[in-house]
Amino acid sequence: MAKAARKLRREVVETRGERNIRWCQEHLRLPEGKFVGQTFKMAPFMQDDFKAIYDNPNGTRRAIITRGRKNAKSVECAFVLLLHLCGPEHKKNSQLYSIAQSRDQAGILFSLAAKMVRMSPILRDAITIRDTAKELLCPELGTKYKALSAESSTAFGLSPVLTLVDEAGQIRGPRSSLYEAMETATAAQEEPLTIIISTQAPTDADLLSILIDDAKAGHDPRVVLRMNSAPPELDAFSVEAIRAANPAFDIFMNRDEVLAMAADAQRMPSRQSEYENLILNRRVEMSSPFISHAVWKACGDPPKPLAGLPVYGGLDLSAVNDLTALVLIGQSETKWHVHPTFWLPAEGLRERARTDRVPYDVWQQQGFLEAVPGKSIDYEYVARWLRHLFQEEQLDIRKIGFDPWKFQALKLWLLKVGFSEQDIEKHFVEVGQGYKSMTPALRTLEGELLNSRLAHGNHPVLQMCMHNAVVQTDSAGNRKLCKEKSIRRIDGAVSLAMAFGVAEFAADAPEPKYEMFVL
Repeated sequence: MAKAARKLRREVVETRGERNIRWCQEHLRLPEGKFVGQTFKMAPFMQDDFKAIYDNPNGTRRAIITRGRKNAKSVECAFVLLLHLCGPEHKKNSQLYSIAQSRDQAGILFSLAAKMVRMSPILRDAITIRDTAKELLCPELGTKYKALSAESSTAFGLSPVLTLVDEAGQIRGPRSSLYEAMETATAAQEEPLTIIISTQAPTDADLLSILIDDAKAGHDPRVVLRMNSAPPELDAFSVEAIRAANPAFDIFMNRDEVLAMAADAQRMPSRQSEYENLILNRRVEMSSPFISHAVWKACGDPPKPLAGLPVYGGLDLSAVNDLTALVLIGQSETKWHVHPTFWLPAEGLRERARTDRVPYDVWQQQGFLEAVPGKSIDYEYVARWLRHLFQEEQLDIRKIGFDPWKFQALKLWLLKVGFSEQDIEKHFVEVGQGYKSMTPALRTLEGELLNSRLAHGNHPVLQMCMHNAVVQTDSAGNRKLCKEKSIRRIDGAVSLAMAFGVAEFAADAPEPKYEMFVL
């Protein structure tokens, strides 16, 4: 009688989120760790996640859960997966998927869910586990779950009712073909749900950062953001900062190990960015770029027109179908005003965007990228563009620095479109890409950026190039730019550096100031 009364009372007062929490606590067991195999009481922050997702009065189409590592984000996602596979959230004959950047990462969520199934006396008889295919099936309900990775074949043709995106912070750039395929595939579902779990991505230009910033703006009430991150004003090595990003710190995390990580990062500065990103869940570059995101962002004022200013430039010529960049800078009394131009072949632009995971096609539509007719960059097109700047725009272009590689081919076209040998000799200056030429250019550029004397207007293509550019240093401390990975483009960063390599500072402009500290 008492049991029946409790059940009736529960049916009256239970919300959807509370029902799902109860189901998980009754039917699932901890898959790993110190208390493996035991039933559990869901941590308060996890319960709050469930209530935010399932009790949203507007309904939830996307939920983003982002906090530091080892806060059981993947375990929580496994709970959600089983809720929709065979629990009270199931829909008959539905498809469920998790996606990740690598096969190994894709296997983590599947492995956790499979362990929970094997440990449950009820679920292990109801669910079929296919380890090789990374699939879970509930034949009675017709539901199916499969783990996919970005390394797998296309995801088009699927129709997921639930998509779980694991470690979306590993997606570099604003685009992921697998994520886009899964998102567009939900259109056939009445109430699709996407749940994204991850520590933060390193830059504003990465997909997860874009999704988080959009959620913060509140454009869609059906998007839920559950975010724990250490505020920038907190000391990175304080317990308060760690606690802010890790709600499990006082519950089940290994406090001693986390504090040891903080001590390591404080003792070894080379590990601090990794610590801040993974433990404090801050949006921090781990690859040590040439210029930090914060410094670049501080110079994001709109640039003034170049007319009437002394202008210098850098030209980075591409191979036949790569990005070509021309960056012009003009000096006013207080700032350098940056105007970049980028070219890519029009044919194959969408394919190039998918390969590089960069929205070249969108940038072309927005006017940030010039699509050159054909399958390759025609140097005649670039030469005529330069002639237009000198003649029709009548810009006071003093010097343009160029990479000598491929310049002879461009020079022939410069002569054909009307430049004289004297013009070329006067205005075009060779800037080698080695340590000797790039070290002073980078030093000047760095000084102007650190002193906030640039206005680049947050041009997205140039910003991508700057974020991709890292510094290579020789034994003497000389520097040059290189890219972290082969598919990353840094042409705009190289062009900007060359522009400062040939620039002449106005007599009344403040010279870059440097300080030396000796330990």
